[in-house]
Amino acid sequence: MDTKKDIRKRVFALRREASEQRIAENSREIFRKVCDMAAYREAEAVYAYMDYNREVMTREFICRAWADGKQVAVPKVHGRDMVFYILEDFSQLEEGYFGIPEPARGEAAEQERALMIVPGVAFDAERHRIGYGQGFYDRYLEKHPHHPTIAVAFEFQMIGQVPHESTDIRPDCLVTEARIIY
Repeated sequence: MDTKKDIRKRVFALRREASEQRIAENSREIFRKVCDMAAYREAEAVYAYMDYNREVMTREFICRAWADGKQVAVPKVHGRDMVFYILEDFSQLEEGYFGIPEPARGEAAEQERALMIVPGVAFDAERHRIGYGQGFYDRYLEKHPHHPTIAVAFEFQMIGQVPHESTDIRPDCLVTEARIIY
């Protein structure tokens, strides 16, 4: 089995090779599926991430969530932890941790049952996930276990088997442009 480092390197190369058009179209398809799900329809609040470096794109989804009357929050890194802040407008964002857009100002979000959209580098069919190696989402979800979670990924991020540990938290559901895995 490949190491997490090897898998990250391979998936990052695939992301670089994917066209902007493919990234945008597949992101729209992924979030079309998410918005059709009961977990989204029933959510009063959505915790999303700000996409970076050719991840599944979230801005259109965030706009849709606002249009649907949902509170939206995005993370800001504080040391080894993430804190989600209510996002009311993209002008609240500035370059943050590793160049990822983060809220420069705003109110901390405290919805313990908000739908959480989880990013990742690679996934397998058992919903095991490789993140970026810092453990932010695993630590956050360990402290806040009541969030329903939907991971989003491009089909090229799917691999046969992800190396995982007992501390890794699997999302409730994984959505790609081609399938939904519970």
